[in-house]
Amino acid sequence: MLVLGVDPGLTRCGLGVVRGQPGRAEFVAAGVVRTPAELETGRRLRLIEAELEQWVEQWRPQAVAVEQVFAQHNLMTVIGTAQAAGVALLVAARHGLPTATHTPSEVKAAITGSGRADKAQVGSMVARLLGLEAPPSPADAADAVALAICHVWRGAAGDRLDRAVAQVGPSGSDRPPRSWAELVRHREASR
Repeated sequence: MLVLGVDPGLTRCGLGVVRGQPGRAEFVAAGVVRTPAELETGRRLRLIEAELEQWVEQWRPQAVAVEQVFAQHNLMTVIGTAQAAGVALLVAARHGLPTATHTPSEVKAAITGSGRADKAQVGSMVARLLGLEAPPSPADAADAVALAICHVWRGAAGDRLDRAVAQVGPSGSDRPPRSWAELVRHREASR
């Protein structure tokens, strides 16, 4: 699976592409989209969109993983981050790509084993897991690569479960099963 990870930000938006499967990942590319603070927000978002479009066209990912925005102390930072995340999700939808969001602690736990790891620990483990001499730079690029790894390792299993649930179809009603547990109950009942 080839995944584009996006660490959204209005000033710096990290991008990373990883190929792999659960337990194994290979580095493909990393970079950062930078936008000047003096530009109006709409133009900054357009710059991010244009760069994301180029990455999607160049690397042809099979999925896009975006860091889930969480509330910080600075409301303006949260708004800009959420807007950049929305642009990433829009570009993915435009190309028909499945998307997922992962929380920062989920990514940290997937990469380091601890949801409380700091940026340096995440970067160090990204380099180690991918056999790189140093973490992708700047930290936003390393974070985007970590998102892609997290999705390859965790998201792929979730995608398989979602497809299995969708394939079963109605479970005694006019709707598909809502959860993995409901799917299992349906399969056991039909034996």
